[in-house]
Amino acid sequence: MTCALVVDDSQFMRTVVGNELRADGFDVVEASDGKRALEQVEEHDPDVITMDVQMPEMDGIEATERIMEWRPTPIVMVSAYTAEGAEATLDALENGAVDFIQKPDGEVSIETEPLEDELSRKVAAVLEADLEALTPTDGPAADAEASGAEDGETVATAASPPEPDLEDRTAPTSPAEISSLIEGQLADEYVDEPTIVLGASTGGPKIVTGMLRALPRALDARVLVVQHMPASFTRRFAERLDAASAYDVREVSDGERIDGGDVRVARGGRHTMVTSYSSGRLRLRLTDDEPVHGVRPSIDVTMESAADVVEGPLVGIVLTGMGSDGADGIEAIKEAGGTTFAQDEASSPVFGIPEQAIETGCVDHVLPAAGIVDGVLDALEKEGD
Repeated sequence: MTCALVVDDSQFMRTVVGNELRADGFDVVEASDGKRALEQVEEHDPDVITMDVQMPEMDGIEATERIMEWRPTPIVMVSAYTAEGAEATLDALENGAVDFIQKPDGEVSIETEPLEDELSRKVAAVLEADLEALTPTDGPAADAEASGAEDGETVATAASPPEPDLEDRTAPTSPAEISSLIEGQLADEYVDEPTIVLGASTGGPKIVTGMLRALPRALDARVLVVQHMPASFTRRFAERLDAASAYDVREVSDGERIDGGDVRVARGGRHTMVTSYSSGRLRLRLTDDEPVHGVRPSIDVTMESAADVVEGPLVGIVLTGMGSDGADGIEAIKEAGGTTFAQDEASSPVFGIPEQAIETGCVDHVLPAAGIVDGVLDALEKEGD
């Protein structure tokens, strides 16, 4: 029988989660904190783990890190509905957890059916996850010192800076001047005003972070990220991406316009639509329309709206995750004349979303996560370069 380890310092939550997993056919063992979880992993070698975030003795972040280094196991974090819980959960995802669910917001007598339904779906998905695929993504700009750039400062890629002409007293000599020169030269290689719409679900945060770290600022793209996450997580996720990227990354605000160098993360609990395109600027709107494929934000909603209104170069990318969200959006972008990418099976922790998109016949390039940014840059080079 498949074994599940339920780790939570709340007896109530251990009972709720354990009963649901038993109903799904799991043999369930329990632990009340991270330290005891390590002991249970040693004794029972579970097939899947649900891990509370905040616990005494040893919290879920440290326990996750130790387990993934010592005996990699699919882990679903069970997060409190708080800002601290969101931050800690994102830490756990960086340390190798595959996905997360939120504890309901309320007292122990709260309705638990939504939690139980989500738990069943996500545990089933992470059991099939490829844990080796949850690794950082490199790319052509991975060597850029993105995290060390000041606000507004462009970031050079790994290209070696040109030697200044000592006979020419107007040649750039300071690091900032050389960096600016390189960025300008690189910008001339790419088409003007590209838009990228990127969608991901289970296993996505770490891969999305790697891609934005690798995306050169010289591309000057407008980037929309749709990561399946609840509302209390997407702002924190955007802040983390901002720290990792040379782009200006924020959570979407209703009605805002974005330009080159801007990345916007779809707000959890609402759909993000592109409503207009003018002189390379996108107007974004948040809606409370019904979930699509059971999710909100939906990748399809954002991609289809972009396909409808964006007149400049358009790229659609679908990454790891369960379900079919993104397949219709990829089809719409392809029909609008855009270029489409899907993450390959070998590098996808969960291949559902990319697989469904590929089956439409509208994906131009199927690439490992580490090769997608290179592919996008190739697709957006000016002809003849």
